[in-house]
Amino acid sequence: MTRRWQSTTFLVAIGVLGGFWIGSLPGLAFFAVFVVFGALVSPRAFPHSITDAEARAAQATDGHPIIYWRPGCPFCLRLRGSLARQAGRYHWVDIWSDPDGAATVRSIADGNETVPTVVTVSESFVNPSPQLVRNLN
Repeated sequence: MTRRWQSTTFLVAIGVLGGFWIGSLPGLAFFAVFVVFGALVSPRAFPHSITDAEARAAQATDGHPIIYWRPGCPFCLRLRGSLARQAGRYHWVDIWSDPDGAATVRSIADGNETVPTVVTVSESFVNPSPQLVRNLN
């Protein structure tokens, strides 16, 4: 659980330390920027994650793609941001909180945990473009 929040904690800590070191109004701005960025890369910025088994069962029912991701991943953040309101139409699996999800990604990405990895009923994509993912649904 702590690994999931590591990036966010690190960014907030940098903001606090830098804010105190810089001081005054510029320090407050520095702090605010790092806190906002920390919130963006946190697990809370993504739709509710489900397990790999739940995602596969749901995909069998509705056919929506599964997106494997991890907190702190800039490519996952870019994909999530570009999907905007459509993000809820996909099944999101956090590979840091679900070992089976991580194993699925490793089986697709030649033993690596490269995310985002998107799995449809018939195909898999490792770090696809946001436009390709939008066209899948």
